[in-house]
Formats: sequence, structure tokens, C-alpha cells
Amino acid sequence: MSDTGTSTGTTSGAASLPPPLARPSGVERAAEHRLDEAWLAAAWSHPTTRVFVVSGGQVLVEDTPDGGTELVMMPSFEAPESEVHRYFLGVDEAGVRYFALQKDSLPGRLDDVARPAGLREVGALLSDRDAGLMVHAVALENWQRMHRFCSRCGERTVVAAAGHIRRCPACGAEHYPRTDPAVIMLVTDTEDRALLGRQVHWPEGRFSTLAGFVEPGESLEQAVVREVAEEAGVTVGEVSYVASQPWPFPSSLMLGFMARATSSEITVDGEELHEARWFSREEYRKAMETGEVLPPYGISIAARLIERWYGMPLPTRR
Repeated sequence: MSDTGTSTGTTSGAASLPPPLARPSGVERAAEHRLDEAWLAAAWSHPTTRVFVVSGGQVLVEDTPDGGTELVMMPSFEAPESEVHRYFLGVDEAGVRYFALQKDSLPGRLDDVARPAGLREVGALLSDRDAGLMVHAVALENWQRMHRFCSRCGERTVVAAAGHIRRCPACGAEHYPRTDPAVIMLVTDTEDRALLGRQVHWPEGRFSTLAGFVEPGESLEQAVVREVAEEAGVTVGEVSYVASQPWPFPSSLMLGFMARATSSEITVDGEELHEARWFSREEYRKAMETGEVLPPYGISIAARLIERWYGMPLPTRR
């Protein structure tokens, strides 16, 4: 497996950028402070500390006069009360500490400027810092909501390590945030056509790259080969790594690959995929222009993989 991101086809400048949710945030996670209650208390009370609320995968954002979008953050003394679900996210280069509060609902805003939004809507619009903070917070919130009980003895667990551990008071087990690896791959054939598929539950016209979860005892490359064969009946030879990004819907890490097919006949499984097709670049361009094919959302790593093959940015689709 290559770690250079080399692939067949043309690589555009846009395609070489990090995936939207994997941009360097400039915030150091500072994990060494998560168990230091005195340090966390001092950090929380510091006047430069900034806090935002996460609820159901959403946060409050507001649009800026320059056309940007940013998280609505507040000093800690203005934040809603939430001692238990207070998550320390890190420290930036200026020494500002960041926390997220998990609440059952987002707070109201008197100015009517802020609006609730999820990662799919604003992940690509936020700054590097805000996108990184939101991904971290949403991933922790999803895990916290879904893992409230000990998998060993069934007792209710308690939050520890500033939101990054759940401890069982009965048996002493510690539980850590779960991340499920998933491969996502753009397959090309000997004619450099791209294999794109439409899942059973997707709307008409939405075609994207193939993807699937890594199974126990399986390498990433093996998962690529297996998933393509299972879903589309196409055999794959060469596999090369491109990039990864967190995908907290609810707890995945998407690992992107380019793959070269050694067969071209398609047989969809009918369970994961409803339809799959080979596209030349010209066929793909015309299909997008006519609306026959909808490009993937810009936040997805699928868009980066297709842009890498296509040779230019795809139309924006949020």
C-alpha cells in the first residue's frame, strides 16, 4: 500500500487538499490534562476559555459578514450548567482552552442570528479550527449517548477524563470512545473509467464511490477487495491509500483508497447497491450537467476521491 496518495488519472489541486473534516485544526488535544481535575477546573474558569453546546449532533452557528460560518462560542461564565457532560477539547497556540457541553437541547439566542446546524451542513464551511472542534465534540457526544452502560456487567457508567472515558463503578471497567474503520474506494478499470454505485435507499441519481466496514481479522486492503466484489461483483488488484477523515455518524473513520479493477462485469448485490455503472470522465461530466447524476456531498471523502480521478473540483453540493 502506498502512503503517497499516488493514483491513476489526473490529480487536481482541490483533490490534493485534506478532506474537509480532516483539516489541521490548530488545537492541541492536550490529553495529558484530562485526568487533572485541578488543571481542568482552572482552565474552565479562565477568562479566555471558550465553550459551545452540542446536542443531537448539532451546534449553533452564525454567518459572518465576510460570507463565512462560525461556531457560536461563549466564555465559560455564560455557559449553561453541565458538570457531568463537560468535554475538554484542547488548547490552541494562543493558550485558549476549548470545552463542549452536551445538553438535551441547544440554548436559545436572543439575537435570532444563530441557527442550529449539523456537520453535513456546515462541516466544509467552518474554519479549520471550528471544524476540528465540532468533529471532536460530535464524536464524543454520539459515543456518550450510546454507551451509558457497562458492556461487562451492565451497570450504569460515569463520565471521566473530561469526557474521554466512561468508568463502571461496579466492576471497575473503563470504556473508551469507539471508532469503526470503514474503507471507501474509487475503482477504475483499464480504460480509466470510474465505478460508481447507488445504494438502495439513496434518491434517484445519487451515485458515489463504494464503501464498507472493515471486518475482524481483515486488513484495509482486503476490505477494499472484498467490499467491491460483494457489492458490485468486480475483482480488484492494486489498492493505494489516499487519505482519511473522521465520520462521526455515529463513530466511523473513513479510509480512502484508489483501486484498480481486474474485471469489468458488474453484478450488484441488491442489498447494499441498487445500481452500479462505469463512467468515463466525459460521461460523468455530461451526466452531472443534465442532472442524471448528482455528485456526492462536498464534505464527504468520496468527493475528494472522485475529484482525484476527474481532474477538477466537483460542483458544490452541501
